This record gives sequence, C-alpha cells and structure tokens, in this order.
Amino acid sequence: MIDSFSLYEDCVMLPYDKNVRENCLPFSCGEADLNEFFQDDADLYAEELLGKTYCWVTLEIPHKIVALFTLSNDSIKTRFLPSNVKNRLQRHVINPKRGRSYPAVLVGRLGVSLEYQGSSYHVGSQLMSFIKDWFRHEDNKTGCRFIVVDAYNTDRVLHYYESNGFNPLYRDENDEKSYYEIPAEEKLRTRLLYFDLKRK
Repeated sequence: MIDSFSLYEDCVMLPYDKNVRENCLPFSCGEADLNEFFQDDADLYAEELLGKTYCWVTLEIPHKIVALFTLSNDSIKTRFLPSNVKNRLQRHVINPKRGRSYPAVLVGRLGVSLEYQGSSYHVGSQLMSFIKDWFRHEDNKTGCRFIVVDAYNTDRVLHYYESNGFNPLYRDENDEKSYYEIPAEEKLRTRLLYFDLKRK
C-alpha cells in the first residue's frame, strides 16, 4: 500500500527533450501510439512550434518519467457550432464577452507511466489539476478560457476526462459525426471534450 505520491513533492516538471530521455528510464503508458509520439515526434512538434511537451520526473535515482503531456494553442469557434451546443458552451460567459471564438489550450497528448497508473497514485487527477491551475494562475502569459481535448473514444479515457470535469462538446456521438460529416456506420475514434476554466 502506497502512503501517498505527490507530483509536487516527489517529482519535478521539465520540458521534455532528448536530454530528459537520455537521463531517465524508458517510458511506457501502455498505448503504442502515445509511446511512439513521445519517443519519436514530440521534438519535431516542438521544433515546428506545433506543440510543447512537458514531463514530470521522479527526484529519486534512477529517474523515472511519471507523466507526459503536450499542449498547443487552440480555440473554440462558436460560429461553426449548432445552436444547442453554442448556447450550452456560452451559458457561463457574460453577455458582453460572448463572441465567435474563445481561446483554448489543447491537450494534444497525455500519458501516465504504467508504473504510476491506478488509484493508489492519483497521478492522472494531479496532472489535470496542475494543467487547470497553470492556465488559471495570474502569471499565465495568455488568456485562455477553455481546455479542449480530442479524447480516445473508449470508456476508460472518457471516464478519466469526465471525472476531471470535462464535458462533451457535442451532445452525443451522432451529433459529432453529423457535424464532421462522418458516416453514421463509421466508428468515432475520438470525442471532443472541453473544460471551462472559469468553473470549479
């Protein structure tokens, strides 16, 4: 039984790069495409200014990468949304500031090491709390009203985001397929979820 594990006390957050990879044990979150992205593509995304990846690394030696996440700038464009979705999204935005587009940060990739997954560690919830607080903090360098994510359309992943306060942008899969012109018989690989940073 683990007494407690804290990202803030047991780890340090660093920009994720070649130096980190060379000085830490290999990372695996159990998802092959995420592992491949973090190993092979994260640096290129950073070089092309398409996404910035950060990691939490244990203070103990040998260092272990506990979690990784990639962030990019994004927005939610209300002029492209159905009326019911637009109304639900804007419900908590004061009238004078309702607009056609709202700044958002995209969580493009997120993975927790297999070793640190599970309710004993609570790494996933700690990580998401950190990301939320990071963009609410007065020292944040840019305005950002929402966090958005294209989450894998699996029960486990959707449960993680929903338990951390995220809501589907579209009411159901059929609405989302219709909006993106995906055939009804085709499986929806991801669901677009959002979190309003002004709400607790």
